[in-house]
This record gives sequence, structure tokens and C-alpha cells, in this order.
Amino acid sequence: MKKITKYLFFYVVLLCSTTIMAQSTVTGTIVDAEINSPLPGANIVEKGTTNGASTDFDGKFKLQTKATAGQIVISFVGYGSVTLKFNGNTNLGNIKLSSDNSLDEIVITGSGIIDLAKDRQTPVAVSTIKAAEIAIKGGNQEFPELLKSTPSIYATKSGGGFGDARINTRGFDQSNTAFLINGQPINGMEDGKMYWSNWQGVTDVANAIQVQRGLGSSKLAISSVGGTINIVTKTVDKREGGFFQTMVANNNYLKTTAYYSTGLNEKGWSFSSLLGHWQGDGYNQEMYGTGQTYFFSVGYVPNENHTFNFLVTGAPQNHNQRNRYTIAQLLDKGLKYNDQWGLLDGERIAAGAGNYYHKPIANLSWDWTMNEKSNLSTVLYASYGRGGSIGLRNYSSDVGDYFDLDKQTSINQSIPRTDGLLVGSRRTTYAQGKVDVIRSSVNEHKWYGIVSNFNHELSETLSFNVGFDGRSYHGEHYRRVVDFLGLDGWDDDTTNLQQGTAATTGVADTGYYVTEAYSANAWAATFHNTPRSQRIGYDNPENIRYIGGFGQLEYAKDNLSAFVQGAYSTQSNQRFDYFNYVKGNEKSEKVTNDGYNVKAGANYNINEQHNVFVNAGHYSRQPYQDNMFLNFRNVVNPLLTNEKITGFEGGYGFRGNTFAANVNVYHTTWADRVVSGSLSTGDGFYQYQGVTQLHQGVEIDFTYKPTSELMFKGFASFGDWKYDGNASQTVYDDNQNVVAEGDPLYLDGTKVGDAAQTSYGLGGRYEFLKGFSIDADWYSYDDLYAAFAPTDSEFSTANNRGSVKLPSYSLLDAGLTYDWRINDNYGLVLRLNVNNVLDEEYIAESLTNIHAGTGDATYKGVSTSNQVYFGYGRTWNFSMRLKF
Repeated sequence: MKKITKYLFFYVVLLCSTTIMAQSTVTGTIVDAEINSPLPGANIVEKGTTNGASTDFDGKFKLQTKATAGQIVISFVGYGSVTLKFNGNTNLGNIKLSSDNSLDEIVITGSGIIDLAKDRQTPVAVSTIKAAEIAIKGGNQEFPELLKSTPSIYATKSGGGFGDARINTRGFDQSNTAFLINGQPINGMEDGKMYWSNWQGVTDVANAIQVQRGLGSSKLAISSVGGTINIVTKTVDKREGGFFQTMVANNNYLKTTAYYSTGLNEKGWSFSSLLGHWQGDGYNQEMYGTGQTYFFSVGYVPNENHTFNFLVTGAPQNHNQRNRYTIAQLLDKGLKYNDQWGLLDGERIAAGAGNYYHKPIANLSWDWTMNEKSNLSTVLYASYGRGGSIGLRNYSSDVGDYFDLDKQTSINQSIPRTDGLLVGSRRTTYAQGKVDVIRSSVNEHKWYGIVSNFNHELSETLSFNVGFDGRSYHGEHYRRVVDFLGLDGWDDDTTNLQQGTAATTGVADTGYYVTEAYSANAWAATFHNTPRSQRIGYDNPENIRYIGGFGQLEYAKDNLSAFVQGAYSTQSNQRFDYFNYVKGNEKSEKVTNDGYNVKAGANYNINEQHNVFVNAGHYSRQPYQDNMFLNFRNVVNPLLTNEKITGFEGGYGFRGNTFAANVNVYHTTWADRVVSGSLSTGDGFYQYQGVTQLHQGVEIDFTYKPTSELMFKGFASFGDWKYDGNASQTVYDDNQNVVAEGDPLYLDGTKVGDAAQTSYGLGGRYEFLKGFSIDADWYSYDDLYAAFAPTDSEFSTANNRGSVKLPSYSLLDAGLTYDWRINDNYGLVLRLNVNNVLDEEYIAESLTNIHAGTGDATYKGVSTSNQVYFGYGRTWNFSMRLKF
């Protein structure tokens, strides 16, 4: 009996030991559902236990479970959790987590067009901002400010109007950085410029933003100098859900947003929509703004081989703007000073400077998986823009700090009647004062395009893709009256050879006047149709046609990936002038230019932790429409030539279990530039050509995540951006007449202005209680130089003193988040952001380049005669988001 008991005891012990030892190994890779990038530091816990693990910087994990079968729960801050089953040793492969703490799995449509770089594979310098960070840290900041944690990015609010922010990448302005929404190019066709007031809603619908600095990986026939910024928006959601958010902020800012998606139903359809409204008084004086955001998307997935999506989005807005002021004026009047507003019938309105615009876009995408080796992606798109900037025609009735429009109305109504009408003109002045109206400088366009890309795998290691990019653009530029201020009509007193008696005599008709006024409201402007007989000042439409083809051969085997890429494009430009030419002669000749680019690069993964890459490229880029014609006439620039851009880059990456870092170096030469702009005095324009710039530098960024609750990140950028050689200039007055022509512009060795050439950033986030987290980001900027205009005396002599260096500055931003998971279907996120916590006073940019002389008044070493934009002081915003 004792032996039986003994054997039974050992049998039980052996059975228990076997059970305890019968563990399983579960492995997998956790990635972001929107952009398929790894999520380092994600948590994996065996359900019902405290047994867990976390992912490394490649998103990989390995968990020894306590049971042979069961479930694991995967979670990551800012993403929805996922529960998966395991049975024995299990490799779960790629596990996708969706952003914004929802269980919605996003389908990226137009995936062959949206060129998102892959970590440790695509040989470019890249940074990605995901939806969770956008939703939490975005607040009421402008889009460019979302990217300020990225190396070599410099963002400012410029004049401070809603949507007036701008961004520089490696020292290149927005017109030389390519911006894409779901593969659709959105830079202005005539000048490459970006106006973020037209895209106020992009932060509400963005799933991810990827910044590819330098040559980038875009397959389009585009040639950006600074980089490519891809904005990936919501499209098809696989599961039903949405959110409702309200936000309040400094200066009476209020924003409300609602989003809902039906999810993908059994028949393959998905519908989603977003509506939002915002308004605020603005940080600076009398800078009121208001606008709406809308987004509608219809997705259809009939089978696993086809995905269709149609979306429409827009952000109509109105916002006040302000003038340029010297440091001396701002120190006297206050840094928030603004005198570009008026009083009319007791109402405060934008009189001197304001903007209104509505630019809806629509696109239809089709992804076709032909077979295991071939797929085709196509995006058809359209953009329809209406709006402009407003101001007084003569800027009269200025009483010092605003415009007295009631007084102006009285002056207008005192003039003698002509044929029973009160018709004023630009040069009409009476004893009571100058006659005036509020006018609008209108910019309208219709833009259609198609982008298509075919990809085919030739073998396990070799693939190629080919595609084309076609665009048709028609723009209208003219002025019209917004408010006659008591007049019945307005004679702008400018040359117009096609209206009135001039249409038959060919002599400018000074009796030509307009009688219709048009609202400066973004929604109303959408449906305006202004006949040529009601246009004043100028009337300059344009047609631009563009078609390009591109191809890429890509090799990937083991640890090596490489590509060679080429693109060719042809572009035709034609200008029309309905003021300075008689009927039948308003067309310019059609100017056709060809361009091309070639790029090549390679990435080598030394091992699981280390990788290196190199790339090089050369672009021959067509000049913009604004630089093709001289003197604001149909005269083709005889010195017209393509801009030449040559770039070389290299990089090193490290991926450890808790630490990751990147080091990039770059050298970019930009030759044969033609540059146009407004004079700092505000009463004319300039154009200079033959410019060469040299931009080179080093970029470092890192992430350190010692625990799942604590994370640090940082960056450093060291740039050397300067002009190489001299140029020539042409200057025009406000009426587009040549003032100076052919004068030399001595630029050699001058530092490029408008962006800090040295910058640092360090940020951290700590979850001190479940759902509660605090974060802070510190930024420092140095080697920031003033912009300059060719009329600056410094550059009219070979003994110039170069660009004025502005004072360095540092900023601290902080935030507090409470993420409450109510249940599996509902969550509530509370977020407080405080920007510029220490209320630092600093100059963000200088629009002039005036060196301080002996005895001149200065501010932190800078002459107070310079016109500058100061950055914002301390601001805050608080939001509540209910997710369902």
C-alpha cells in the first residue's frame, strides 16, 4: 500500500510538473494598421495573468505563455486593443492595431499611389506622425506645427491669421516641398505655394502624415527640393464607429467635430462622414476667424481583388489678417497690434487685410489586384477653388489704429453725381478725403488630374512599376468690388482695352466702371460667377497642362534593397490678359517645357539592429507659371530655363529593444532659380534670376522607451544653407510697371533666411497611472537669418554684410491626457495642451534685412527698423473626445 501511495504521489507530481512545463511560445509583429509600420513598446499580456512582454523597435515580440492554449491581449497607447487566440507554439504574423483607440481597421485606398517609406527598407530620411499623436497634440495648432518634432523642419505662424502658418524643410519653403493627400498633389500649379487656410480640416481626417526629407520615395513625376509630405486620410473603415469632440482654447476659440462610419457591411459598402465647425477671436488683435470642415467617403470592396473609394472634403473659411510692422511699432503698440480692421455700422470687419476661400477636392481611387504578382492603382481627382484676399483699394480712412468706414461712406456719398450715379475712381480726391471701396483680389481655379501606377513582381527579388501623372489646370486672377461703401459704381482708373468704348477704339476707356459687389464669404464665393465686365484692376487667367510618366525597378533580397527610378514630364503654360490687350490679342504664346528626374538608392541591413542607406538624384524642373512671363504682361521671359537640383544623401539606423536612432547627412545644390515676391514696402514686386543655393547638413533623431509607461524622443539638425554666386534683379511698382531692371544682386555666401539652420528637440511621455499620462517637448532654434528683398541696399554692392542673424530662442510645450476606456465600445479622452509654457518672447521670422548702424535702436541686437513676426506667447487648448 505504501508503494502504491508512493507511486501515486510521484505520478501526481510528475503530472503537475508536466502541466507547468507545458508552456507555449507565441510570436508575432505588431504594426500600425494605417501605414504598416512597426509599433515598438506595444504590450502583450496573457489573458487572465500578469505574464507579459513588449515589442522591440521592429514591432516583434516573443511571449512564453503559462498555458498551452488561451488568449493574449495586445495594447498600445493611442491604439485599440486586440485579443487573439493561441494554441501551442504560435506565430501570429503581422498584427494590425488601429489608431485613435478604436477597433476600426483602416483600408488604405490608392495604396500604389501613396508612396509611404518602409523602415529599414526604403533608402530615404523619413519621419511619421500617426493619428493618435495628431488627435492628442494637434489641438488648435496649424498643420505645419504638427511637424515641428521632425529634424530640419521649421514652422511658424507667420502673420498669425488662422491658416497663415508655413513650413520650411531643410531650408526650402513650401513651394519647393511636395504635399500630397492620398496621392493627389495639392501645391498650387502656378507657383507651388501652399495656403493652409484651405486645408484647415486636414488634421481632422488624417490617419498619418509622413515626412520624406530630401529626394523622397515618390513615384510621381514631381521634383520637390525640400522633401515630400504624404497625408493619408480616412477612407474605408472595416468596423462601425466614430467620435464626437469639442475643444475650447485661448481667445474664445471653439471647435466641434463629429465623425461616424458605418463600417464595411456584408455587401462590401462603407460610408463615413465628418463635420466640424470652428471659430475664434485670434491670438493677435482683431484676428477673428471662422470655418467649417466636411468629409464624406464611400468605399466599396466587391471582392478581395478590387477596392474602390470616393471622397469629398473641404474647409471653407474666413479669417482676418494683419500688416507687416517694424519691431519699433510693435514695441510701442504691443506685440499683438493690428490696424487692418474697420468699423462699419458699429460692426468690426476685416477692411485692410483678410482672406476667404473654399477649395473642395474630390477623388475616386481604384485598387486592382490582378494576380499574385501584379496590381494597378488609379486615382482620379478634381479641385475647385473660389475665394481671395480683401482690402481697401486706396487704404484711406485710416484713423491710426483702424479704418473708419462710416466716415469713408460719408466721403464717398459727398462726390458729385455722374448721370445720376455716385461713381468714384481710384484717383478721386475731394476736400473731405479720398474716395475708396473694399475690393477682393480673387484667385479661382478648376483642376483635374489622374495618377496611375502599375506594379509587377518579376521574381522573388525584382519588381518594377510604371505609371503616369496628368493634370489640367485653369486659373482666374482678377479683382472685384466687395463693398462700394455708399457708391453706386467704381471706375478703377486702370488700363482696360476690352471694356466700354475701348472694345471698339482700342484706347483705354476711363469711363469704364463696375456696379456689382460680391460677398467675401467663403460659401457664397463658391457659387459666384463674375463676368469680365465687372472685373477691376487686372484680369489674368491662365491654362496649365501637365503630363508625366515614371518608372522604377526595385530589388530586394535578404538584407539588401535598392531602386533606380526615372520620370519625364512635359508642361505647357499660357497666359491671358483681358486688360492690357485688345480683343483677339489677349493670348500669350503657349510655352512648353520638358523636365525629368532620375533617382537611385540602396539600403543594407547589416543585421537586425543596424542599417545604412545612400541615395542620389538629379532633377531638371520646369519653372513656375509666375516666373515665365515678364512685367505682368504676355511677354515670355527670354532667360527662361529649367531649375537644376542635384542631391546626395546617406543615413544610418539603429534598432535595439528599447532604443532606436537615425543619423542622416545630405548635400543639395539648387541652380538656375527664378524667384518672385512682394517688396517689403508693400508697394511693389520683384523678380530675380540666376540664383544658386547650396544646402547641406546632418540630422539626428532617436526614441528611447525604457518601460512601457515611459518614453523619450529627440532630434538635432545642423544645417549650412547659403547662396552660391550672384544674380540679377527686376523690380516693379504696385501697378506692375518696371522700376529697375538688370541690376546685379550680390548673394554669394549669404546665408539662406526664413528657417533655423540649427535646431534641437527633446520630448518625453510618462503614464503615471493607468489612463493618465503627462508629456512635454522642448525645442531650441539657432542660426536663424532674416529674409531679404533685392531692393535691400546690402545686396546692391559687392561689399554686402549678408543676412541679419536673429536671436536664438527655446520653447516648452506640455500636455496632460486622461484616456478612459469605458467599455469595449466606448471611450473618453480628455486632453490639455499648453504651448510655450514659459511665455517666451521671440522673433519667429524677419521680412526685412536691415543691419543695425551706430546709434540705431535695437531689440536683442536686431535693428528695430526691421519688419518681423513675433511668435505666440503662452496658449492653451482643452478637448474632450467621446469614441464609440
